Amino acid sequence: MAQSPFYVYALKDPRSKPARPFYIGKGTGNRAWEHQAKVDDSDKGRVIAEIQSAGMNVLHTVISDGLTEEQALKIEAELISAFGIRSQGGLLTNRVRPNPDNISRKVKVNIPDGCYEKAQMGLELMKAAVLELAKANPDGIKNSDAAKYLGLQSDYGGGSKDYLSYSVLGLLMKEGRVGRSASGKHVALVE
Repeated sequence: MAQSPFYVYALKDPRSKPARPFYIGKGTGNRAWEHQAKVDDSDKGRVIAEIQSAGMNVLHTVISDGLTEEQALKIEAELISAFGIRSQGGLLTNRVRPNPDNISRKVKVNIPDGCYEKAQMGLELMKAAVLELAKANPDGIKNSDAAKYLGLQSDYGGGSKDYLSYSVLGLLMKEGRVGRSASGKHVALVE
């Protein structure tokens, strides 16, 4: 059976005891933590900014993981319905309450068994190659170096693109294995 990468999470306000949820979402990867990286002017963003202004951090709770997208959407909808949204007298800053009847129509991708695992194995090999290139060049490497010398450039719409190596470097930075030097080059942070 294929691994299911989706999860449902709550963002909680540490200023209340116990910490109360102010947002429920579903996602993959770092989705639950991305809200603080890009604080917007939504109700959710204002709560995050207030928490940060108080010198505190948003609390993250992964409620359920290992889910298919459809399962995650259903759990998210149930929780939003249970807590309610602020515009209708509830707790959450979510903009809308999802309609569980529409969820099956939203999921459009069929993920064959083993496909996710293959992608993750390939990604680990690419990250290892980029990290090895960075280690071999103590002064650092540019994204274009990783793309060119590791054959990760694509030809999309007639133009050479380096998005894949940029994404791999971004993942390595998120993991704390690569950093950016003052010159803007990527350097290995691990031996």
